[in-house]
Amino acid sequence: MTGPGPRENGRGPREKQPRIVAELGRPETPDETARRKAENTRKHYANQTAVNLTLSIVASLAVVLFLVLVVVRPSGTVNRQEIDYRSVAQNAESSVDVPLAAPVLPDGWTSNRADISTGTADGVATWYVGLITPTEQFIALEQGVDANATWVANAVQARPATGATTIAGLDWQVYDRRDGENPGNYAYSMTTTVDRSSYVLHGTADDVQFEQLATALAEQLAEQTGDQS
Repeated sequence: MTGPGPRENGRGPREKQPRIVAELGRPETPDETARRKAENTRKHYANQTAVNLTLSIVASLAVVLFLVLVVVRPSGTVNRQEIDYRSVAQNAESSVDVPLAAPVLPDGWTSNRADISTGTADGVATWYVGLITPTEQFIALEQGVDANATWVANAVQARPATGATTIAGLDWQVYDRRDGENPGNYAYSMTTTVDRSSYVLHGTADDVQFEQLATALAEQLAEQTGDQS
């Protein structure tokens, strides 16, 4: 014979007692419970929003960094594709009737561009060589055939000369803008004219490297003069 069921012994099922909240010292009222749950829900969504915002910022920064490192190439960035500028000069001389500047430079110097522009609006045939120094700095060598003062001024961004120097027998005007705001590849420039050609050097290298290039150019011009005599 089975024992009495829960109700037969006079006791009903035990009701669950409300949880006592430590801060209150008593059970929550229904209103307090509803407010607590609403606040917890608000905090949950607020935390989710903050996490999502952080992830979005990180993703955006990653995209910007990618564009800066891979896509965007500012003016000071060096293009490392090497060009045999001396061979290009030899082939291009057929389009002009003067020798083109292609000085022999020490080991460590490379070129990333070499081309000639003829039939320009100003009527000045322009030979351009982009040079990378052993310290990863840049110097452009430009030669204007039968160039006028306007061509020279444009080649140095119409800046006034800040000095003069003589290197290997050639007299140069100097345009030092290294202390200027964002001079880019015109931080330092030099100009000289020999016979029918005006030469402009401009870039980011130091004085020693500009002098090396100017000396090499002077040596080439001296050899050409000797060959023509």
